[in-house]
Amino acid sequence: MNVEDFFEQIITVRMTPDRSAVDIIDQTLLPGTIRRIHLRTKEEMWDAVKKLKVRGAPAIGVAMAYGIALLASHIEETEYDAFCKEFYELKTYLASSRPTAVNLFWALERMERTVKANCGKPVEEIKQILSAEAEAIREEDVQISKDIGETGFKLLRKLKKDGQEIGIMTHCNAGTLATAKYGTATAPMYIALEKGWKGSDMHVYCDETRPLLQGARLTSFELCNAGITTTVQCDNMASILMKSKKIDIIFVGCDRVAANGDAANKIGTSGLAILAKYYGIPFYVCAPSSTIDLSTPTGEQIPIEMRDPEEVTDMWYKERMAPEEVDVYNPAFDVTDHSLITGIITEKGLCHAPYDQAFKKPGF
Repeated sequence: MNVEDFFEQIITVRMTPDRSAVDIIDQTLLPGTIRRIHLRTKEEMWDAVKKLKVRGAPAIGVAMAYGIALLASHIEETEYDAFCKEFYELKTYLASSRPTAVNLFWALERMERTVKANCGKPVEEIKQILSAEAEAIREEDVQISKDIGETGFKLLRKLKKDGQEIGIMTHCNAGTLATAKYGTATAPMYIALEKGWKGSDMHVYCDETRPLLQGARLTSFELCNAGITTTVQCDNMASILMKSKKIDIIFVGCDRVAANGDAANKIGTSGLAILAKYYGIPFYVCAPSSTIDLSTPTGEQIPIEMRDPEEVTDMWYKERMAPEEVDVYNPAFDVTDHSLITGIITEKGLCHAPYDQAFKKPGF
C-alpha cells in the first residue's frame, strides 16, 4: 500500500457527504476493528471526545469544529442574539468534555469568533460561514502537520547514513489518527516516505503507552500499514533500548505547551525525556502553534485530567488485575520540563530554548 492509499483508508475525521453527521473512526476499537461512526447530537460528540473515540489534540479540534457547525445548523432561532445564546451554550457543553487538550478550546473559540465577526449577516448565512470555517480548520491542520513533518524530516536526513536504519522512538499516538492527516510526531516519517525513503530506512520503536495502549494499538497500526519497520515495547523498556544505542532521535506529540516551553503530553512522556537527557538522545516535541498557550506561564498551571481507575485495573483483562479495595492513580498526562526538550517543532519552524523568547518572534 502506498502512503496516499494508506491515508485515504484511515481518514480520522470528516463530514458525511450529505453533511448530516461528523464521521470519525472509533479509535477505541483499533487495531482489531476499523469502524466509522456518525456523530449527530451534542451528547454523541461529547461522549466521543470523553471516551477517546476521537483523540489527539488536533483531531479533537477538527472534530469539534465540524460538530459545533453541524449543531449550529440545527438552531431554529433566526434572530442573531438568540442564535448566539444557543451557540454559546453548545460551545460550553462541548468544551467540558476534556480539560487538557488546548486545541479543543482553540477550535471552539475560533468558531465563536466567526459568529461574532459576522453579526450583521442573516443567521442562515452565518451557518454556512461556520461550515466553511470548519472545513478551513481541517485543511489548515493538514498543512500544519505537513510543515511539522518537513522540519522533522530535515532532522532525520542529517542522521541518515548509507545502509543504516535510523532508530526513532515515539510515545502514545501523535500520528495521522490524532490529526486530519500526517500526524505530528509521525509526520517526519510519512514525509520521508513521500520523498522516496523506504520503510526499512527507519525503525520506529513505539512505547505501548499504558494504560490505554495508544502506542501499541494505534501508532504501530499506522506505521505497520504504511510499511515502516516498527517495534512495540513496554514503556519501562525504553531505558534499555536507549542504552543499547538503538535510538537516534525521539519525536513526541503534545496537547499543550506553556509559555516557558513546558509541554503536557500523554502520561509517561516526562519519564522518556528524563531518560533521553541521561543518554544524550535528542528529544523533540512536535506541536502545532495552536497548542502553545501563552496565557499559561509554566506547566504547573496546566490542568491534568484524572481518568477512571478501571482503565488501569479492568480494561484489558478478563478478570480484574488488582484488589477491589486498592486505590488507583490514573493521570492522563504529565508535563515535561522545558529543560529536557531539545527543540519544539511547530509548523512555523524549529524552536530552541529559551522558549519564552522563541515564541515571541515574528510569526508566533
